[in-house]
Amino acid sequence: MLALLEGERQALAGLDLERILTCAQGKLDMCDQLSATDAAALDDECLGLLDAVRRVNETNRRLRNLIATNMAARFAALTGSVKLYHRAIPAH
Repeated sequence: MLALLEGERQALAGLDLERILTCAQGKLDMCDQLSATDAAALDDECLGLLDAVRRVNETNRRLRNLIATNMAARFAALTGSVKLYHRAIPAH
């Protein structure tokens, strides 16, 4: 899973959509396998690896959000369109 997450990070950095989607499917498949595992049967080393996976996945999630925000801003600037997800600031 850590190798898969590293591949996802590289795909995000390169904006390689096909690889991003492949990594996402791989993560779903691995999560299905992990969910079938009895957590009580895992030793400390496995639990440590799962914690590392959570941290790396969170880092990748933040990177995905930054890229999505950046891309949305670029599209808005190119098209001159109104932001679809714009938070209204209340008048005082």
